[in-house]
Amino acid sequence: MEDYVRFNQASWDERAPVHATSRDYHVEAYKTDPKLLSQVVTFDLPRLGSVEGLRGVHLQCHIGTDTVSLSRLGAKMTGLDFSAASLAEARALVRDSGDDVDFVQGNVYDAVELLGEGQFDLVFTGIGALCWIPDIRRWAGVVAALLRPGGRLFIREGHPMLWSLDDPREDGLLAVEFPYFERKEATVWTEGGTYVETDHVFANNTTHEWNHGLGEIVTALLANGLRLTMLEEHESAPWDPLPGMSERLPDGEFRLADRPWRLPQTYTLQAVKPG
Repeated sequence: MEDYVRFNQASWDERAPVHATSRDYHVEAYKTDPKLLSQVVTFDLPRLGSVEGLRGVHLQCHIGTDTVSLSRLGAKMTGLDFSAASLAEARALVRDSGDDVDFVQGNVYDAVELLGEGQFDLVFTGIGALCWIPDIRRWAGVVAALLRPGGRLFIREGHPMLWSLDDPREDGLLAVEFPYFERKEATVWTEGGTYVETDHVFANNTTHEWNHGLGEIVTALLANGLRLTMLEEHESAPWDPLPGMSERLPDGEFRLADRPWRLPQTYTLQAVKPG
């Protein structure tokens, strides 16, 4: 196992149970409300279109709330993640909710070997997934191989411009501090805590991450034979990435309170494999 995988997997394994019991993920609500959909999926319903009857795979599915949401919209979903602890929480969720979703453990680069070539009408990936991938072209090749002719990739992801920013400054300026473009060397973080509210003290706090420019992502998909059919940048995100500088919108998204048009925070992308 490569070192970056070992570090990242240890971090996610430790955080998954905390995420599953946090109020941010609403796991208990999924078990009692069969109509509940995740905020990420709900935001993109106007763009997603019908998934009824599609066979779909959610790459890097974590604890499965987006995966379950797509299943509730009518897709036959499989979730893939490298974290055994994340998948334990995902399986517990569907066991208690009654949703029909399969979960498979594995590295995203091994998805074709694990799940089969040309088996899916829909490949989905969500917020905070691509930063764990060192080589975006290799990832795009996996996506293309998983899709059947006529199948599509659908992404809602944090914008690479947002990932390149430093923490909020006291003077309110936005400072570009980290790579925008993909680099061979990872950005290595050693930070306690996580993105949900918790008092838990974590032991595995080192992670390796990579950014990928928007042009690099699009070019990687085109180079692997996919056809881009949608790319929409958004001034909001489903979490508060810049505390102290944000305002919460009625739909639960966050954007800059001061001149939000300055910064794309997320994007939605769709690409189709020609039939």
